[in-house]
Amino acid sequence: MENKDIVLEENKEEKTTVSKNFIEMIIDKDLAEGTYDHVQTRFPPEPNGYLHIGHAKSILLNSGLAKEYNGKFNLRFDDTNPTKEKTEFVKSITEDVKWLGADFEDRLFFASDYFDQMYEYAVFLIKKGKAFVCDLTAEQIREYRGTLTEPGKESPYRNRSVEENLQLFEEMKNGKYADGEKVLRAKIDMASPNMNMRDPVIYRVAHLTHHNTGDKWCIYPMYDFAHPIEDAIEHITHSICTLEFEDHRPLYDWVVKECEFVMPPKQIEFAKLYLTNVVTGKRYIKKLVEDGVVDGWDDPRLVTISALRRRGFTPESIRMFVDLCGVAKANSSVDYAMLEYCIREDLKLKRSRVMAVLNPIKLIIDNYPEDQMEELDVVNNLENPELGSRTIPFGRELYIEADDFMEEPPKKYFRMFPGNEVRLMNAYFVKCTGCVKDENGNIVEVHGTYDPASKGGNSPDGRKVKGTIHWVAAKTAFHTEVRLYENLVDEEKGKLNEDGTLNFNPNSLTVLKDCVLEPSLKDAKAYDSFQFVRNGFFCVDCKDSEEGKPVFNRIVSLKSSFKLPK
Repeated sequence: MENKDIVLEENKEEKTTVSKNFIEMIIDKDLAEGTYDHVQTRFPPEPNGYLHIGHAKSILLNSGLAKEYNGKFNLRFDDTNPTKEKTEFVKSITEDVKWLGADFEDRLFFASDYFDQMYEYAVFLIKKGKAFVCDLTAEQIREYRGTLTEPGKESPYRNRSVEENLQLFEEMKNGKYADGEKVLRAKIDMASPNMNMRDPVIYRVAHLTHHNTGDKWCIYPMYDFAHPIEDAIEHITHSICTLEFEDHRPLYDWVVKECEFVMPPKQIEFAKLYLTNVVTGKRYIKKLVEDGVVDGWDDPRLVTISALRRRGFTPESIRMFVDLCGVAKANSSVDYAMLEYCIREDLKLKRSRVMAVLNPIKLIIDNYPEDQMEELDVVNNLENPELGSRTIPFGRELYIEADDFMEEPPKKYFRMFPGNEVRLMNAYFVKCTGCVKDENGNIVEVHGTYDPASKGGNSPDGRKVKGTIHWVAAKTAFHTEVRLYENLVDEEKGKLNEDGTLNFNPNSLTVLKDCVLEPSLKDAKAYDSFQFVRNGFFCVDCKDSEEGKPVFNRIVSLKSSFKLPK
């Protein structure tokens, strides 16, 4: 992690150590030297897909820096390529950024808002002799570009007069030429060691309808030309992006210099967030969606922000995760278990601990009155008394987990088996007396007797039991669907198959159709989350739930393979 410890002395006796990342140190230096008199950042997504966990790092980094330095944060859509852009993506991205808590207030912008200005800056460059209209095809431009070891060669159209270039560029704008027939290129250096500086294309002809500007334009600026202009127009001071744009920085600087912006923005690159055992590539996610492998961009097995929200992750857990990852200059991978650790830490004191039986089998307490039902008082969260308590029904017939009974158990099995006594959580001691099987030998009922004096789960004579199991009263049980998730891919076996397709985990989703839950959960609403004791944290699905019939997604199990570094 590229951090530096700075010691602040409040007085001679107290010292506070503040760790700053390398971007904060650059900003501190710029402010101290008067390079900028304010801080303004932006998050500039392309509206060609849904955002994922890696984008969350950029959103929180940019918005966090603006807040830290009392600056401003913009959300701006880089919508310069109408071939892949949709209003659906604009809407989802806006919702994701708001959900994460990034404050952009009334600072929502589109690159397409500046198309008129970009056109004028292109004309300005032509008049300066810094841009020209080129008739080479895309294939010829690639051939002329050269290689990493050999310089490129100049286009035969490079030395057209300013007047001819202005006329041709206007004709491009007016729709005279077909797609690919002509482009506008920056005139820089075909011998540059940086391939991005070898007279890059900055405008192309594309007769496409734009989601924001309709059919007003048939020429569109290229990203590397548009992006620095957008930043400069919005008075962005620090244009923070990921490492793949490092080689593009000289072109970024060239554009803002040649367009003669005062106080131009500064591009700074940081390492992307790579997460193991997940799929983040838009191309792969799009194919999974189109092939029906997942049920949309928000399928809970994905790590798009909308998928994480649907699964039950919280903004706080994602912010914790991003903070733990830190800000660095070198790329590295983070274990998915760290993200799971963060949601457990966030929810463990905030959510009620309720009882849900995912694989039910009936337990009948033979000595409990047949027609009697009672209400038991239960603390919602033993670690957080502020969550209060609730009452749950108890009766003669209950549901327990099927694997909480074994007719012939192995050693150190402390749950129900003939002759063994266990504690029913928050209720009574119950001694197993046997089971009932169907004609195929399958166990269909477990039987036992209870000790009425052990109410609350403690015996007055002080006897101990080693096993405690959860349960749900059969008479009042709420039956519903619960979904369990595993990793979508397994990187240990290779994320990609030999043919380039994803090595999809066929067990990534398990649907349990007839789970039984406490009756109070019947009224749970979309995004409500709970800890199902012994089973994990679960959230009401926002897509497939119905009024009075919530479907639950497992957010995360209770056991963690991740340990926070000391």
